[in-house]
Amino acid sequence: MSTNTISKVPLLDLRAQYDTIRPEVDDAVRRVMESCGFIGGPEIKGLEEEIARYSQTAHAVACASGTDAILIALWALGIGPGDEVICPSYTFFATAGTISNNGATPVFIDIDPKTYNMDLHLIEKAITPRTKAIVAVSLFGQCADIPSIKAICDKHQLFLIEDAAQSIGSEWEGKRSGSMCDFGTFSFFPSKNLGGAGDGGMIVTQNAELAEKARLLCNHGAKPKYYHSVVGTNSRLDALQAAILRVKLRHLDRWSEQRAKNAALYNQLFEGTAVGRPYHDPRTRHIYNQYVIRVTNRDGLKAHLAERNIGCEVYYPVPLHQQKCFASLGYKTGDMPHSEQAALETLALPIYPELSEDMIRHVAQTVRDFVANK
Repeated sequence: MSTNTISKVPLLDLRAQYDTIRPEVDDAVRRVMESCGFIGGPEIKGLEEEIARYSQTAHAVACASGTDAILIALWALGIGPGDEVICPSYTFFATAGTISNNGATPVFIDIDPKTYNMDLHLIEKAITPRTKAIVAVSLFGQCADIPSIKAICDKHQLFLIEDAAQSIGSEWEGKRSGSMCDFGTFSFFPSKNLGGAGDGGMIVTQNAELAEKARLLCNHGAKPKYYHSVVGTNSRLDALQAAILRVKLRHLDRWSEQRAKNAALYNQLFEGTAVGRPYHDPRTRHIYNQYVIRVTNRDGLKAHLAERNIGCEVYYPVPLHQQKCFASLGYKTGDMPHSEQAALETLALPIYPELSEDMIRHVAQTVRDFVANK
């Protein structure tokens, strides 16, 4: 197929994915419908066991969303009013929103401009007597240097949560995302590498006591039913979602490998241009939840691609320290230059596994043409 005949490339094509696994998904949905077991049960237990095994952790607790996963992890660690929690400014809102929802104060730090993960050199400067935890984000599918962050946490007796919403299956020197801290949290939002047919999340940990706390909090603090040792909430994953995710988990490594191949082709096609390519730390397994480029006229490129029916997305246009809801924290423009610059220059291109080589070449050529003429 000539790239000239390609009329549209979406940012994500979930129908294309579904078409490759339709019989498996339909069978899983039918199995749940026929059982009429929609809450809890063998699908949830099976998914928890499979995610724990996949993530190299001892325990996994299913919950209603990736946001809830962070919220409940913080809650289980006893973080609340008067506490400070360090996190990066350049990330999805849930990273800091959950800290505030627990009554604690987010303390933002800047990112490493190469990886977009938090700058390790800034962490200790942000620690105060009120600091209780760090939420480290493994952004865009590349695992952060969790061992180094964990060493800082151990030194200062802080908890560590990895917001691994975009990085299930990514690794740092062979250790899986989510496995190296007090809690790892995953999102199964449909656009993720492992995405459901709606919202969903998972909390993973090596600690049995923390897993039990998280499980109680997800289910109104009840064990057994109607007997409440703590006040929790309702954050349960539906059995239908679990059944679909169990199917998709079997294909996840193949999909992640194809994303990496697609990224390698993009990298080759952008070589020698003014397009900033994603940095891949050689110590990591990068799963490319997003393929994020950098250009100086990002908004112009975004419009150029939209006019040609090529999907793209800005992750994220406003760093958290500049968000209106956090204005009372006193941050100002210029406090986190790398986060602010990334917000102005980054653009995610289609990277999903079902992309054809011609589609990738078409996207890359369209980007190259724009950059060359600016």
